Amino acid sequence: MQGIGEPTVKVGRVPRAFVGLGANLGDREATLRRALTLLAERDDVEVVGVSAVRETDPVGVVDQPRFLNAAAALETALPARELLDVLLTVERSLGRVREGERYGPRLIDLDLLLYERDVIDEPGLTVPHPRLHERRFALEPLLDLDSELTVPGRGRVDELLAGLDSGA
Repeated sequence: MQGIGEPTVKVGRVPRAFVGLGANLGDREATLRRALTLLAERDDVEVVGVSAVRETDPVGVVDQPRFLNAAAALETALPARELLDVLLTVERSLGRVREGERYGPRLIDLDLLLYERDVIDEPGLTVPHPRLHERRFALEPLLDLDSELTVPGRGRVDELLAGLDSGA
């Protein structure tokens, strides 16, 4: 029996990860497209699905431009930590500087939302993303990609969204 946090990779199967994409500065749509292209150009990552793009209000710091948000499903043999490093490299290549106000404006934001059914809590890496279950701008794109997707320890994405709708 598999326990929480144990790898769920089966022999011959490539792990699936879900990444949130967001941007609220510059040409937001072009930046999201470029981030996906940079991921797809890698030999060790395959982009197997991309959600619809949504324009959303900022969370946290509300006095800033609206975001474009989407999600991508990736298949990769990279472990979660190495995939996170790839995401950070793509962000830097697109001009992201991690300075200034947390939740402030940004050219690009790539978040590792889910990696298989793994639960990871290490310095600098928490999967599922710690606030995923309360963020409509991340849950709705995930639902586009997989109608039966589950957030480990929280429940199905569709149920989490219904809970946000009901105020629960």
